[in-house]
Amino acid sequence: MKYIFFWSILICFLMPAGAQNRLPVILAERDRAQIVDEILEDRLDNLLPELMRRVGIQMWIIISREYNEDPVMKTMLPSTWLSARRRTIMVFYDTGNDKPLEKIAIARYDVGRLLQGSWNIDVYPDQWDALINIIRERNPDNIAINQSQFFGLADGIVHTEYDALMEKLPLEFHNRVLSAEKLAIAWLETRTQKELDIYPMICHLSHRILQEGLSEVVIHPGITTTDDVVWALRQRVTDLGLDTWFHPTVDIQRADAKQFDHLRTFTKQPGRQVILPGDLLHVDFGITYLRLNSDQQQHFYVLKPGETEVPEALKLAFRHANRLQEILTSHFATGKSGNEILSAALAQAEEEGIRGAIYTHPIGVHGHAAGPAIGMWDNQVKVTGTGDYPLHDNTAFSIELNAATEIPEWGKIVRIMLEEDGYYQGGVFKYLDGRQLEIQTIPRQ
Repeated sequence: MKYIFFWSILICFLMPAGAQNRLPVILAERDRAQIVDEILEDRLDNLLPELMRRVGIQMWIIISREYNEDPVMKTMLPSTWLSARRRTIMVFYDTGNDKPLEKIAIARYDVGRLLQGSWNIDVYPDQWDALINIIRERNPDNIAINQSQFFGLADGIVHTEYDALMEKLPLEFHNRVLSAEKLAIAWLETRTQKELDIYPMICHLSHRILQEGLSEVVIHPGITTTDDVVWALRQRVTDLGLDTWFHPTVDIQRADAKQFDHLRTFTKQPGRQVILPGDLLHVDFGITYLRLNSDQQQHFYVLKPGETEVPEALKLAFRHANRLQEILTSHFATGKSGNEILSAALAQAEEEGIRGAIYTHPIGVHGHAAGPAIGMWDNQVKVTGTGDYPLHDNTAFSIELNAATEIPEWGKIVRIMLEEDGYYQGGVFKYLDGRQLEIQTIPRQ
């Protein structure tokens, strides 16, 4: 009965309002908050003990001040806490013997229902003394703090707070302080079953908004610009009461003398372009909903007068990119590093005659999330640090890549740039809401 609300809301959430091409039900703020809190409670009660024992951490301390939160702490705050308050110190202590973790807040308040406030200001006027008392009483074998050379999301303790902690911490505990990098990444990258239950509909919702924006509903060839489409997407997200974690982009490849520089899509965007018949459009778009993110790239072709389908050469180019997706995910295996997956996938693509580039990243509570980097758009050899991290079970990824194909009719190379969200579980990679298998037309046929 503990999670009856979660399941009752989920049933509603998973039922689209009408046919498959309609938007799913979008929850009211109060209902969203309860879903977020139930997922968080499940993660803290069931996932975190497993992760702490997996990496051998007995005590984990996270320290943040208001509006300067550690990225990990932000994911542990209940729905009604939009930021830390004053200085918030979280302590997670594994008592062992498969007992529940102690979850303590050295703060003037309980942190929702999840962490009990344990700072008695009458006994310990100094907040740091209250923390040191907790440490002395429990005498942990090790004390983990969020420091990391390569993972910014696991490097959340600021210099001031670190200095204050080490100044107050008795010398006998100094050699027990270590990096929580593996634990922080594991917490951020691991998706629970409750999250995987709702993630497909978040990706479906994102797909529907994207496909609506790249349709005759928004685009009128000869009039509409790429910038118009970008802002139509942003406005639609706002109107639906959702959020996005990055500004969308829309760019054009067409049969002209200009060579398309795909690297500009990562650096400097071209100015607004009027969309014309015969254009191949590419969109990069994502949303944030229920603390999870989507990140998707798809292609659309604007039909010329008299055309009813996409030209065959573009269809072939698209199949090459689809095949590169299949090659990449076939090399996913627990324990393999991002660099190992990248190297194997690129080697197979070359054997099959596909000119590809791979820059796939974890996704979840952050858009560019913690976990193994599988290539970078400007690095197709070896990603130092984040690329050395191994693949774990129950993790989500944005499969982001491109394949280049010569289009004889255009006298140039076209790059099909795709991105779709999925998850790795039980040795298998699956897409959360499928993937684009063909270029869609504008208008739809």
